Amino acid sequence: MHGFNGLDMGLGSLPQLSDARTRSISPENFTGAKGKGGMAAEGTGAACARDLGVGWKVSPSVEIEPGSTFTMADIEGPGAIQHIWLTCFPTFWRNLIFRFYWDDEDQPSIEVPVGDFFCNGWQERTNVNSFPVAVNPAGGMNSYWMMPFRKAAKIMMENTSAEKAVLYYQVNYTLTEVPEDMAYFHAQWRRSNPVPYREVHTILDGVKGKGHYVGTYLAWQVNNNGWWGEGEIKFYMDGDREFPTICGTGTEDYFGGAWNWEHPAGQYSTYSTAFLGMHQLIKPDGLYRSQQRFGMYRWHVMDPIRFERDLKVTIQDLGWRSGHRYLPQQSDIASTAFWYQSEPHRDFPSLPDNDGREVV
Repeated sequence: MHGFNGLDMGLGSLPQLSDARTRSISPENFTGAKGKGGMAAEGTGAACARDLGVGWKVSPSVEIEPGSTFTMADIEGPGAIQHIWLTCFPTFWRNLIFRFYWDDEDQPSIEVPVGDFFCNGWQERTNVNSFPVAVNPAGGMNSYWMMPFRKAAKIMMENTSAEKAVLYYQVNYTLTEVPEDMAYFHAQWRRSNPVPYREVHTILDGVKGKGHYVGTYLAWQVNNNGWWGEGEIKFYMDGDREFPTICGTGTEDYFGGAWNWEHPAGQYSTYSTAFLGMHQLIKPDGLYRSQQRFGMYRWHVMDPIRFERDLKVTIQDLGWRSGHRYLPQQSDIASTAFWYQSEPHRDFPSLPDNDGREVV
């Protein structure tokens, strides 16, 4: 293959011709094979299409039984996933587990509850208007993270709930040559509930290899009164021990805001921009509502944090107490870290069970 490989897409490259081949996997074409879409004779829409027959939306979705795992995509490379769209009911967002495997690896490079992967960790729909992730009414989840692979790509969805889940999805990808210097996409979920007193929440740890960190999503419940976001985010890289190479100035600052997001005075102001957002605020104004909950994302697309050998990321859980003193808080923080690195990667910590992920 010569010329443009169809991977570095943007307005500048859009006119360029390429030998890359576009394919798409959905319940209407489980393999992505050329000329095989819309051929289903049975599926979740079969009864609705009984008067029309094959070709008329016979298989728009799949049903995943409790405790079972569904293979969403199994692709032979080389190539790259360029877009994923899916939707399912919010009650499943912490119990449907998204896993991606690159090049026949045994352990996943991505293991995240599906809602958190799309910056919707609280099982309540909220829109996201960012460059790599978009969530649109009413719960249409989109990922534009580019995910290259050389031999194979496999996407799995496990239903850990006690109820059958209905999943609508489409995986759009290209088959093309992948340059040697392209790394593999990774994402990992962690939760501190609550953060131990005078300790920090670890967003990511145990990463070994060369790569770059590209994003953070936090679902944060505050368990005390007062302003809660004084904590610094810290990036320990390439042998850092007690002190990090990169240290932020405060939680709202890291997510691109300032002064407690208080605008107008006395109110939080939500926002969702290309690379930064505090896009979700859930206030405890109901009889059975818990403390305030927040959703925040920061994409390092234009400023990736590059590491040569290792990486650890933490954030402080810090507010205020009497006498104008800092308060080490004990919030409920769930984080999703996004990064690229060379393979092989270190195995992830075991994902917490349903109770450990539950939104309560």
